[in-house]
Amino acid sequence: MSLKKINTVLAAAFILFILWFGMDFILSPETTAPGFGLPSWPAGDGGGFLIVKGIRDVVLALVLGILLVTGHRRALGWVLLVEALAAYGDMITVLAHHGSVATAFGVHALTATLMVVNGLLLMRETRKVAAAPATPAPQPA
Repeated sequence: MSLKKINTVLAAAFILFILWFGMDFILSPETTAPGFGLPSWPAGDGGGFLIVKGIRDVVLALVLGILLVTGHRRALGWVLLVEALAAYGDMITVLAHHGSVATAFGVHALTATLMVVNGLLLMRETRKVAAAPATPAPQPA
């Protein structure tokens, strides 16, 4: 299997995973939130922040999806690298609030690291195209 196919399958899997997870937070935050890794349910009106998290995830997935569908593979690699920061941020949030260490590392850090790997593989795949010198336009005689 070519590197391009592997990258496409990995990117598509991330898009679907992030989209599904985001939609789950929007549609049923009370059942999805415990899997995030935080030790307790938000107090008061804090549940609204779970929907904000879901919207964030949906938007992140849509950005990746647009880049994949339109064939902007180098940009897709860069965006995967940047969006991995959101997953690392989730890991730090869980750890900082005394949440599940297993979920922080097993879900958030693993997801972020796999996104970084996929982003770097996409950058490697597109390296030759980006580094190719432009062919000069023919000059009139």
